[in-house]
Amino acid sequence: MSKAQRAEVDVMLRQSQPEGPRSVEEMRAGFRALMAQMIVPDTIRTTRTTLGNRPALRVEPANGPRAGTILYFHGGGFVFGSPETALSLTGHLVAKTGFRAHSLDYRLAPEHPFPAAIEDTLSAYRALLDSGNAPSTIAFAGDSAGGGLTITTCLAARDAGLPLPAAIVAFSPGLDATRTGQSMDTKEGVDAIFTRKAVEHTGAMYLAGADPHQPLLSPAVLADLTGFPPMLIQAGTNEILLDDSTRLAERARSVGVDVILDITADVPHVFQAFAGVLDEADEALDRAALFLSQRIRTPGTAHTSAE
Repeated sequence: MSKAQRAEVDVMLRQSQPEGPRSVEEMRAGFRALMAQMIVPDTIRTTRTTLGNRPALRVEPANGPRAGTILYFHGGGFVFGSPETALSLTGHLVAKTGFRAHSLDYRLAPEHPFPAAIEDTLSAYRALLDSGNAPSTIAFAGDSAGGGLTITTCLAARDAGLPLPAAIVAFSPGLDATRTGQSMDTKEGVDAIFTRKAVEHTGAMYLAGADPHQPLLSPAVLADLTGFPPMLIQAGTNEILLDDSTRLAERARSVGVDVILDITADVPHVFQAFAGVLDEADEALDRAALFLSQRIRTPGTAHTSAE
């Protein structure tokens, strides 16, 4: 773990933040440019497809996948981002686990505000189930806003009477549209990516006037997580959304959910995207891959009592 690596990433992220307000298209273009610098494994192949009537990117090991599926939700504040901008994350998860991933291109605000994204992610999960995939063979994973969708999609699936997936992996999830976490203020300035003003700006586009005080918008403070699958939540100490993760983990534990809260010191929001550049990113993805490999159950992988 290198202090120099962390400092280099911090400088890169701060330099990528322009001064003054930007249009939605400028935000989207800037995020594409930033994420295009991330390292994608050369041992994967990608195919454009559809899932639940939305475009998706299927990401697989070049030598063929093992049984099991990661349904991935990209980050971007519900306003920007795509399966392509998340490819460093999905690519490394696929390379490290051998599973196939479907990365969903869900609808974005402000053109499609809440609850459009959740409608799309739930439809994608339903499509996987309808195509014969057992829930025990599926895990949800996502980063930032997409990390929040791993939780809210589970809530929506439970409300719809669907079986829940085998596991959840959330990288720096956004889980509180009320913005009441103490880290929103204590990490201001420490966070190289976000400010309160910035997340409130994009958050307002997603809310479009909706009351944030509801479980599908603020699960960290309002959701009943009873019956949820095992979850791994990873975050860094240098992010204003840190308390979204810590509070959700506490809510999960309070109702008996198996949860691992994995906090890494002195790293930024969604630091895992810097795999190949930041040692902490590679190590965190190794832990996430191990968690997924232990939780996704396919024929012939069930644990015996002797294990």
